[in-house]
Amino acid sequence: MVRSTRFGGFEITGAKHKALFALLATAPFGRRTRPFLQDTLWGTACYDTGRQSLRRALSDIKQILGDSFAEVLSSTNSDLTLDLTRVSFIGRPGSGELLEGINLREEGFNRWLGAMRLNPQQVYSLYSLSSQPPAASMLPLIAVLPFRTIAGSPEHAVLGDWLAEEVCRSLSRSNLTAVISHWSSRALDHQTVDIATIRARLGVDYSVVGTLRVGAGEIVLDADFIDMVSGRILWTRQFAGPIDNFLGRSAEGVSEIVRAVGGTIADDAILHVSDRQLSDLEDHRLLVAGVGLMHRPALRDFARSRELIEEALRRAPNAAEAHAWFGKWHILSVFNRWSTDPAKDTRIAIDSTARALDINPESAFCLTIDGFAHNNLLRRMDIANTRYEEALRRNPNESLAWLLKGALHAFRDEAATAVQAAEKARCLSPIDPFQYYYESLGATALLAAGRYQEALDLAERSLLRHDRHISTLRAKITALHQLGRDREAVAAGREVLRRQPSFTVASYLREHPAGEQEFGRRVATALRAAGIP
Repeated sequence: MVRSTRFGGFEITGAKHKALFALLATAPFGRRTRPFLQDTLWGTACYDTGRQSLRRALSDIKQILGDSFAEVLSSTNSDLTLDLTRVSFIGRPGSGELLEGINLREEGFNRWLGAMRLNPQQVYSLYSLSSQPPAASMLPLIAVLPFRTIAGSPEHAVLGDWLAEEVCRSLSRSNLTAVISHWSSRALDHQTVDIATIRARLGVDYSVVGTLRVGAGEIVLDADFIDMVSGRILWTRQFAGPIDNFLGRSAEGVSEIVRAVGGTIADDAILHVSDRQLSDLEDHRLLVAGVGLMHRPALRDFARSRELIEEALRRAPNAAEAHAWFGKWHILSVFNRWSTDPAKDTRIAIDSTARALDINPESAFCLTIDGFAHNNLLRRMDIANTRYEEALRRNPNESLAWLLKGALHAFRDEAATAVQAAEKARCLSPIDPFQYYYESLGATALLAAGRYQEALDLAERSLLRHDRHISTLRAKITALHQLGRDREAVAAGREVLRRQPSFTVASYLREHPAGEQEFGRRVATALRAAGIP
């Protein structure tokens, strides 16, 4: 795909025109000599015919591109150059032949194409990060300014700076926000700044600002969360506590701010997209709204989330995280039995997570989602575990990797490791819009450890947030059965069948990653006792 800053893209339909772009896009520095292009595309029988044909092809392309022609192509009397910063290769290496479907008779072009197809490394190199333009950010950008001390001694000023830094660190753990470094935000410290200045200097979408007052043995923090585009104050919070217990209470304040930021961004994005066309949505709201809706109970929200993530991919085809979220959408569609074509959606999920890793093989989040796909769709716990471990080596604070690793250990009846991983995940995930999922898989880990009342409490808390999640209902049934509360387990079983009439114990054992493990057999026993056929 070739992009123009003016028009975003254009379509080339002629076979020779497509071949011309392919030859330039695969050339070192995007440059080919005119004689090479003439000979390859029009043969060597007549030099003048080839030269005229190339000139005519360029004229046709210029008509299509209009004023953007000079942005994309440049030419001299001897060669033609394509600006490779405007080129990205769509698809996945290895998923099909290079330029599949192109059909030219010229021997020179077919010889070149055959040589390219016989050299997989050359094809794969086209997808390397170095040959791709940088992906546009689809995440909301946040700045946390140091909290200004307006009452107290000069040494108290460091407390406001330290609190802001802690908020920055916690926010940076999310896969749905981008955070300006604390050092950049500090550049605006110790001065009264307005919204326009913050927006101009830092280019952020949202900002946390506030003040710190110290007096009479008490510290009071007032914090505001501001939409920097509209200037709206989205919320205000006040935290107060005694000076002698400031460090102990500060962690609660930081967590509260971070939770409020995450929830507000997700809710604001979802509200914003509810009555707008895709073309009218800002980039920073698109992916957040898509992910938020993906994890809501209503199926119409789940369907809408796919449209939003697809639009994000259209705008930023090289955004690895967007491909990973698209993969997760299809994983949830298949695993929750919402898919009308599970085989097709499984292929799309695996292709999407592989594409994400093609773009950014070092992304802990993309590694995690690829592991999730292998575990939940292909039942390859070995590959999934390797992906989770690789993700945590790259980012020990990747909460989703800890969570899914905990579930995997639970499926394997490795109870202590499962609980430890799930608890760490919940500690690291204060702002995720799908907190229900952390609670659900936390309940799964507690089931493996035989802590049935705790598992039930966590499952019921999760169901208050998302009552359609069948995995959580299964955890609830299993806990109730183990606690001897069979009547309640039967009622929960009826709820499962109301949500998924086709669900059976046999399908659970056949499709679930834990189906062949002792953990899965214990769940199956509870399901049968609850009246699941």
